[in-house]
Amino acid sequence: MDILSEHFHQMNRRHFLSRLSMGIGGAALGSLLGCSGSASQGPAANPLQGILDKLHIAPKAKRVIYLFQSGGPSQMDLFDYKPMLRKMHGQELPDSVRQGQRLTGMTAGQSSFPLASSLFEFKQRGQSGAWVSELMPHTAEIADELCFIKSMHTEAINHDPAITFFQTGSQQPGRPSIGSWMSYGLGSDNQNLPTFIVLLSRGAIRPQPIYSRLWGNGFLASLHQGVQFRSGSDPVLYLNNPDGINAGTRRKVLDYLAELNEMRLQDFGDPEIESRIAQYEMAYRMQTSVPDALDLSDEPDDVFKMYGESARKPGTYAANCLLARRLAERDVKFIQLYHLGWDQHDNLPHQISSQAQDTDQASAALIKDLKQRGLLEDTLVVWGGEFGRTNYSQGTLTPTNYGRDHHPRCFTIWMAGGGVKKGMTYGETDEFSYNIVKDPVHVHDFQATLLHLMGVDHEKLTFKHQGRRYRLTDVHGKVVNDIIA
Repeated sequence: MDILSEHFHQMNRRHFLSRLSMGIGGAALGSLLGCSGSASQGPAANPLQGILDKLHIAPKAKRVIYLFQSGGPSQMDLFDYKPMLRKMHGQELPDSVRQGQRLTGMTAGQSSFPLASSLFEFKQRGQSGAWVSELMPHTAEIADELCFIKSMHTEAINHDPAITFFQTGSQQPGRPSIGSWMSYGLGSDNQNLPTFIVLLSRGAIRPQPIYSRLWGNGFLASLHQGVQFRSGSDPVLYLNNPDGINAGTRRKVLDYLAELNEMRLQDFGDPEIESRIAQYEMAYRMQTSVPDALDLSDEPDDVFKMYGESARKPGTYAANCLLARRLAERDVKFIQLYHLGWDQHDNLPHQISSQAQDTDQASAALIKDLKQRGLLEDTLVVWGGEFGRTNYSQGTLTPTNYGRDHHPRCFTIWMAGGGVKKGMTYGETDEFSYNIVKDPVHVHDFQATLLHLMGVDHEKLTFKHQGRRYRLTDVHGKVVNDIIA
C-alpha cells in the first residue's frame, strides 16, 4: 500500500463528516460572497499572481531597484552643500537651531556641539545645477538623471528601528517589508525567479549588522518573503540537488510531495501550505534560472569597465549592481541591495571616502546601463539610507578629522527612472542642514510614492491580520506628486 492510499484508509467516519460539513459550509459561504475562495485573504488561485485584479493607477514603473546605504550617509558631505558650516566651523551649534532635539546616548553627554563643515569640495553639476561632492564624481556625471530629495525625515534615531521603519513602515519588527507588499499585491512577471530578491555587500570599516527580517514577509504568506542571493558557487542554500539525485528524480519527488501537500491543504485549508507548494516549484525552476542570471561570463569587458573592476568579484557592491541590472532584464519585480558601512561616528573623512569609492561608480553605472538598454524608463532606482548625520562633531573636532552622530530630522536620498522627474532637487534644509524649511518628505510619504509609481494606491493595498487591516504606510503617508513626471 503506497502512502497516498494509506492516507485515505486512515480517514475515519468523524473525519469524513467533519470534512463534508466544512465543504458544504464553505461552498455556501462562497456563494454568498460571490467568490470561490474563503472570506480570509488567502493566496490567489495562482500564488505567483498578485492579489490585485487590476492596478489602481496607471503605473510609471514595472520594477524597483533599491540601493539601500545602511548606516546613514552624511548628507552634508555628499549632496547637501552648506557654506554656512564652513563660515562657522568650530563654533557652537545655536540653541535656536537645535530646538531641544533628543540625542543618542553617544552624544547626549557632550558638553559642547562644535559645528563641523565638510572637508570635501562641492560643485554644481549638469544642466540641473545639482550640488554634488567631490566624493561622488561618477554620480555627478548623471546628476541630470536624478531627483534629489533633500527633505527626508524620520522619527527613528537608532539604526535598527530606523531601517525597520524604512523597510516595513513600522519601527517594531514583524511587519511585511516593501518587497513583500509588492509581491503580495502585484505578483511576479517571471515564473522562474522570485518576485523579491536581496543582495548584500559591506564596506571595509565597522558595518552595522542587519537582519533577514528586513526582507521578511511578516504576516503575509511566506511566498512573499525576499530571497537572499549569496555570493559564491551556492547563491541559494539547498537549491542544488544532493549527490546521486538528478533532475528527473527531483521532479518525481516534488510531484509526490505536491500531492501530499494538496491533501493537507484540503484537510486544514491553511494557505501557507499552498505557499509551500509554490515555493518548492519555484526552487525547482530556479535550479536553471538562477545560474543563468548570476553568470557574468557573457558580460563584455566594457561593462566591467563601466561598473569598475570590483564588479568581477562576487559579493561586492559593484557586482551586485551589475546583477541587479541582469535581474531587472529578467523582470524581477523588487531588487533590494544593502550596502553596509555608512555609520561614521569618528574618522568620518577617511571612512566616508572609502564608502564612496565602493559605491559611487557602480551606482552611476547602473543608471547608465539601464538607460542604454531602454530599461530606466520603467525601472525605479532608489539610493539612500535610514537617516542622516549631525552637523556638529561627535567627539573632538580637529582641522582634518570629525565624526557625526545620527540625525533623523533631515537627510538626502535620490531617485531615478520609473516616472520620477529627472534633473530635479526637491525639498530644502536650513543653512545648517539641521531642520527642513521646505517640502518635507516623511518615510511614509516615500513609501506611498513608491507604491504609486508602481500603480498601487497605498491606502487600498491592505491585509487583514488579527482583526485589523494593515498597510505598508500604516495610517499615514501622502504621495509626493511634485516629483512625478
